[in-house]
Amino acid sequence: MISIFVALLVDLILGDPYWFPHPVRFIGKYISAFQRLIENMKLKEFGLKIAGIILTITTVGITFGITFLLLKLCKDISIYLYFIINVFTMWTTVAAKCLASEGIKIYKIIKIGDIVSARKQLSYIVGRDTENLDESQIAKAVIETISENCSDGVIAPLFYMFIGGAPLAMAYKAVNTLDSMVGYKEGMYLNFGWASAKFDDLVNFIPARITGIMMIFSAFILGYDYKNSAYIFRRDRKNHSSPNSAHPEAAVAGALGVELGGTNYYFGKPVEKPTIGISKNRLDVEYIKDSIKLMYGAYVFSILIFSIVKGVISHGISWW
Repeated sequence: MISIFVALLVDLILGDPYWFPHPVRFIGKYISAFQRLIENMKLKEFGLKIAGIILTITTVGITFGITFLLLKLCKDISIYLYFIINVFTMWTTVAAKCLASEGIKIYKIIKIGDIVSARKQLSYIVGRDTENLDESQIAKAVIETISENCSDGVIAPLFYMFIGGAPLAMAYKAVNTLDSMVGYKEGMYLNFGWASAKFDDLVNFIPARITGIMMIFSAFILGYDYKNSAYIFRRDRKNHSSPNSAHPEAAVAGALGVELGGTNYYFGKPVEKPTIGISKNRLDVEYIKDSIKLMYGAYVFSILIFSIVKGVISHGISWW
């Protein structure tokens, strides 16, 4: 587990530098190349669905296989090289520092009164239209992004890292990348991205629920309204088109006493979504910082719980 802790420490210090050649970029290149091939083939609905299944299997399989073989090769050469590459690989799968940095960046821009720049910066991390959002709506979008991505950008890769090390954590990032690139519900992606979207739902099922629960513990320790967090989590955790996204959002909304979700605009068209939470408090920009604190709290709790469970299991296996 030492490699895991070092990797997490590196992420907390460095985050994801923009200049850094992140492995996800190479995964994305493979997905894009495969997609161009399929577009040229002019497949119908069934063919697109089969192609999507093949894309999902090959992307995840190749990612896992390359990571596994690379680490094995490094271990055969030198245990020190293995340690470095193992730490490096796991570091790239967790995005806690990056997620917090993006939130703080928008927070600071809003605080100096530059709403136009805040909208533009927000557009880099959300899919909704941002051109006409006011300060409160920008804050809501950031809080939703931080709470939702706490699951798939922090807790989920951590979960798979503790189970299967760097290869499984990288395989999870491949699933995540697939969903973000082809997991849409329109045009050719309705069929081509079907397998990617469904598999993403599957692999995030447990981590999303863990994240919601860890958010409640975080609210308790950090002095937020943990009782309301638990209540809203139970009540609103299914208020989303995704089977997973609302779990952490509901816990955060309850802890902060705000309302998330609702109608947003995408490509100029309104998309109605259920609300999450109760509007006890005005959705102030300061809640961005609070959501980051809750995210880090859930992160630390997850590390502790996963470490204990892994230690107990390892001890039990060695005893037998």
